Amino acid sequence: MQAQLQQVGRIEPLMGGEAYDTRFRALVGEEAWYGLPLAVQKRFSKRLAEARVAIYPGIIEEVRFSRAGWLLAQLCRVIGAPLPLHADKGVPATVSVSEDGASGGQCWTRIYGRKRGFPQVIHSAKRFAGKSGLEEYLGRGIGMALKVVAIEDGLEFRSDHYFFDVGPVRLRLPHWIGPGRTVVRHRDLGEGSFEFSLQLVHPLLGEMVYQSGVFRDG
Repeated sequence: MQAQLQQVGRIEPLMGGEAYDTRFRALVGEEAWYGLPLAVQKRFSKRLAEARVAIYPGIIEEVRFSRAGWLLAQLCRVIGAPLPLHADKGVPATVSVSEDGASGGQCWTRIYGRKRGFPQVIHSAKRFAGKSGLEEYLGRGIGMALKVVAIEDGLEFRSDHYFFDVGPVRLRLPHWIGPGRTVVRHRDLGEGSFEFSLQLVHPLLGEMVYQSGVFRDG
């Protein structure tokens, strides 16, 4: 387990015995990392071991779909519905991050409220693996390799390619099969709050899905 945790970056002790996770820092590079707002550095260097959970409550502010994007979101129910399924705004949302015990990575759970019915719950696992250094597993063997880039006020996670794991065999999906480029942004807004957004853009069909919310440190 310790070797897996140290695959990208490492775990460093801080004063008082608290652990500091340097893996996101390793992915973006030292210079870019220290140019980020301190709040962003703190959020992405938390060592979430064992039963520790980071919880960020917020509100969904904007959602939009193209017709093709809405259809894709519904079809993705078969792999756990990783895309928002409805366009409700002004509804509560929560993001929680915990440790993925199997890989040493992180389990992300997003809960999006609805104006009617139960909230939508989305699960994914971020693993510090692959050529890009970070992969996100969505369900049913489907995942995407991510490139992490520092932007002016936060971090941007850009899909490099999608893949399908069939047992020990990995199939890299051709670009013409994929849904397009996924970009997730974490932008610090100051005073303990941040914007979390997701955008999916197809090279021929344009923007298919966009969702953004404002969250705060728990």
